[in-house]
Amino acid sequence: MNTDIVIVGGGLVGASLAAALDASPYRVSLVESSANGAVDSSAWDSRIYAISAASKAFLESIGAWRQVDAERVCPVARMQITGDRGATLEFSAYDSGLPALAWIVESGAMSRGIWACLERQANLTVYRPAVPSVLDLAPAAATLGFEDGREVRGRLVIGADGAQSFVRSAAHIAVDVKPYLQSGVVANFRCRKAHLGTAFQWFREDGILAWLPLPGERMSMVWSTSEAQVADLLALSEESLCERVAEAGGRALGDLELIAPAAAFPLALRRASHMIGDRVALVGDAAHTVHPLAGHGVNLGFGDAAKLADVLRSARAGADPGDRLLLRRFERARAEDIMLMRATTDGLAKLFGAQAGLVSWLRNSGMGLLDRLPPVKNMLVRHASGAA
Repeated sequence: MNTDIVIVGGGLVGASLAAALDASPYRVSLVESSANGAVDSSAWDSRIYAISAASKAFLESIGAWRQVDAERVCPVARMQITGDRGATLEFSAYDSGLPALAWIVESGAMSRGIWACLERQANLTVYRPAVPSVLDLAPAAATLGFEDGREVRGRLVIGADGAQSFVRSAAHIAVDVKPYLQSGVVANFRCRKAHLGTAFQWFREDGILAWLPLPGERMSMVWSTSEAQVADLLALSEESLCERVAEAGGRALGDLELIAPAAAFPLALRRASHMIGDRVALVGDAAHTVHPLAGHGVNLGFGDAAKLADVLRSARAGADPGDRLLLRRFERARAEDIMLMRATTDGLAKLFGAQAGLVSWLRNSGMGLLDRLPPVKNMLVRHASGAA
């Protein structure tokens, strides 16, 4: 089959990009390897994201945000950060003049909302399940073949297929990988005390512990820590895990009850050498992954999708979507945001991973100083949220 744009990967970033191309003149094909099975929407998804104001605006623009069940969204009103020597730093949406610092949403809830938009899209063909097996990049077009023998031919192939991207590999785009030698342990809990929309983060000697507020008296944990401690945490009984997590957070939310089982994923910093190639563009984790301590990895992906869709929609009538000069506009436009987020998250991971006494004193002193400078704090908050 011939088309204009082939998006490989129907996760949050790939599906949202397809939806953002609804108003474009291009024919779009979306390739997703998983079957379209029923998802239990009553269970709480352990994959939780902190959605920035800019990402929320993007999801609103494609009609997906209103498809997300409002009862599964929790605005973050306040964030409390604690250093390993007790220094604290607090951010407030009210003080910064924002409706929220971020919105905590389950991956599954967002995915259902985005795919609901795709059901009505006239210029879209969905291949699902379809597993790519070969990518032939020719000067005039690219042909993507599937394991079942089908194929689709387009003028641009977009890799939105995650950190282990088939498209990136097939296009021979190099990727720099820096393992953190840590994993992130995730789990959801019901808490005894109300969180009041507060996100907590502790920089501890054994890693970085974050509690993100969920609707009601629930919270989601991400504990970035050593592989040895990951194995220890995953081996605990439900009761012991609840007690360990509650104790690690100073019992800020009282006793905890597990509502979604613990899981772990390895942490690594990845950066593709280029976000574009011959008739290829990369978005989301296929192009970059960062440390999850700031919770902004998916926001970078949504930023990629929004910018690439904008570039393609604004091209002159009849323009080749795989034109190298057109794709370069997208790559240049995303360079600064990606570099800044990469440097910030990697720098913080290194800073709080160092255990030397002087470094520990300096970082905690810096946190305390920043907490006493409200104008600077508020500026940082607005920039991080995409509101400035």
